[in-house]
Amino acid sequence: MIVVLLILLALTMVPVINMIIQSLDGKGPIYMRFWINYSDGWRAMKRYIGNSLIVSVSAMVGVIFFSSLSGYVFARHKFPGKEFLYLMIISLLMIPSIFTLIPSFMIIVDLNLIDTRSALILPWISSGQVFGILVCRSYFEGLPEEVFEAARIDGANDLILYARIAVPISWPVLATVAIMNLLNTYNDFLWPLLVIRSEAKQVVSVGLRYVASDWGSRMAAYMVATIPLILMFTFGMRYFIKGITSGALKA
Repeated sequence: MIVVLLILLALTMVPVINMIIQSLDGKGPIYMRFWINYSDGWRAMKRYIGNSLIVSVSAMVGVIFFSSLSGYVFARHKFPGKEFLYLMIISLLMIPSIFTLIPSFMIIVDLNLIDTRSALILPWISSGQVFGILVCRSYFEGLPEEVFEAARIDGANDLILYARIAVPISWPVLATVAIMNLLNTYNDFLWPLLVIRSEAKQVVSVGLRYVASDWGSRMAAYMVATIPLILMFTFGMRYFIKGITSGALKA
């Protein structure tokens, strides 16, 4: 089994290694290629990276807030039709996103949001809710009721219970939702291609089309574009794993 996993890992890394090698090739002497290619790649991508981070982080904050709030209500409250409503929300996971592409685009057109950052942020917040609610509800249901009862006796209302008890002790699951959401939005290509018309507002995934034609600079730009994701996984993987192992993805 270990041998099979090593083989699969090697096959997965072949394109990455090839990209790194090509990013070091190109102009000038060998000791200058790295700096020239990566300097060109950074100049070409810095604006797109900034745009991607602005819209992706904004969408992530919205997803975390609304999905954690909704998950808390579904987990800690009883109201008529709760389970039916929850099942209807979760059933949206079965609908491929491509099926909602045209209706979503028509809504953005009707709202006159084409070529604005809101055209990216609002749909991304909406699409990220289903997974976020599923994960947050599963986690909040496992929190001990005694903690909430003690806070209620002290006079805490639902907003305080959510903000000062549920959220602070649920950061592993919120980190899981944040990482998954950032990964999806940062890599999204089709939706930004449809709703963003000006190059100045474009994001990384589409902006890579405008990179210089020589392979050295192009591959260096690809490497530069992955830096935010590498940093995210470097500093967030511990919290991501803790969120999963603490029951974040319990059905």
